[in-house]
Amino acid sequence: MRKYDEKKELDSMNGALALRPQINEFIDKIHSRGYSNVCWLGIGGTYASSMQAVVHMKEKSAIETFIQHAAEYLVTGNKRITKDTLIIISSVTGSTQEVVEAINKIQQDVGATVLAFLDKADSPLGKMAHHVISYPMNEQLKFFMAADRLMYLTGEYPDYDEFYQQMDQHFAKNIVEVAKKADTFGQEVALKHHNDAMHYFVGAGNQWGATYSHAMCYWEEQHWLRSKSIESAEFFHGTLEVIDRDTAVTVYVGEDSQRPLSERVAKFLPQICGNYTIIDTKDYPLPGISEKYRGHLSPFVFRTINNRIDAYVEHLNRHPMTIRRYYRCLDY
Repeated sequence: MRKYDEKKELDSMNGALALRPQINEFIDKIHSRGYSNVCWLGIGGTYASSMQAVVHMKEKSAIETFIQHAAEYLVTGNKRITKDTLIIISSVTGSTQEVVEAINKIQQDVGATVLAFLDKADSPLGKMAHHVISYPMNEQLKFFMAADRLMYLTGEYPDYDEFYQQMDQHFAKNIVEVAKKADTFGQEVALKHHNDAMHYFVGAGNQWGATYSHAMCYWEEQHWLRSKSIESAEFFHGTLEVIDRDTAVTVYVGEDSQRPLSERVAKFLPQICGNYTIIDTKDYPLPGISEKYRGHLSPFVFRTINNRIDAYVEHLNRHPMTIRRYYRCLDY
């Protein structure tokens, strides 16, 4: 397996799960104090993760929760963000320009409470947040743990304890097994698509944010390959007309409530396209995880599969995913 360290993966996942007491302690305090709404603020990849958190919550909870793009806040603002708002952010560097400026403006204007998941606690965002939890990677898992605790405290997630008992016991091991099972598939997909002139990625539900991110933050930013992301629900309202026999299309079919939207696209594609890939989480066993929770975990299965594809695309193209031409290299 290219660029895969099983122990590192296990330790990373289990370490992220071990953050739950820290997350719960802060969320419990906020719940006791009271808050008006929850804002997931980000840009780029963190904006994508925020999309997933909002989709995850809106189906289960009456808590007012919404996404805010950091750069858009700087020019438009958002009257729903007040002193009683809980803002949740994430950053690897803790110095993303637009997020730093947005949080600074929010603190000056209204003084909302900020929970920050940061790889680097000693950073500009670390100094601005009310509470910092520092741990690398696993952004989506950290966001979901915060969201789940918020819903648990309002009585909207009665399965919370059972779900996390299964997560603690089985999640990390299952993700490693998904990676192993997906490795050959990842090689095949990479060989097929590593030189695409254009690639369309289609997804829905709690996978939509990651579909958006994979197209933009991975395919474009890291591989320098042109791509577009499309919501499954929107595919039949424009995009289908530019798909032909040779168009490269990947459809993510998860197991959350929006699965039928992606299944519809997957069933239709063979009529017009001969260059499609369907990635379905149902093809990957998750021993010890109840069937009713599989939809919750679909994004993590997809992420693991995408990581295997990316490792081989990187190798085939001899293009390290860490290099950038413009991002943080030029002034803009």
